[in-house]
Amino acid sequence: MGFMKEFREFAMRGNVVDLAVGLIIGAAFGKIVSSLVGDVLMPPLGLLIGGVDFTDLSITLRQATESAGAVTLRYGAFIQTLVDFVIIAFAIFLVVKGMNTLKRKKEEAPTAPAPPSPEITLLSEIRDLLKKGR
Repeated sequence: MGFMKEFREFAMRGNVVDLAVGLIIGAAFGKIVSSLVGDVLMPPLGLLIGGVDFTDLSITLRQATESAGAVTLRYGAFIQTLVDFVIIAFAIFLVVKGMNTLKRKKEEAPTAPAPPSPEITLLSEIRDLLKKGR
């Protein structure tokens, strides 16, 4: 039973749970970006180029035979995946930049000087009284 207890403690640590949540959200974000690129950005871009569907762009290296399928170099799908990557990388860059800015602002926040000790306060009052007396 010690192994299961140890595993449960490991799995329930904050970092592991945060990592799992981040992974799930990242996967969902990747699907959203893929849909954005494949369904929203690439069709108009293909229309501007002349009615080209990027997923169909390929170079046939070897024609299909009865025993084997065609060997193709699908560079259109690669271009689409590259656009996906650029969008995801830019989004992550913006998030990290925002976090660094917030972190920098916290570090630069002015801190009030510590109040003087009671001895210093008392000595200052004595000094001020002595100045008044003269």
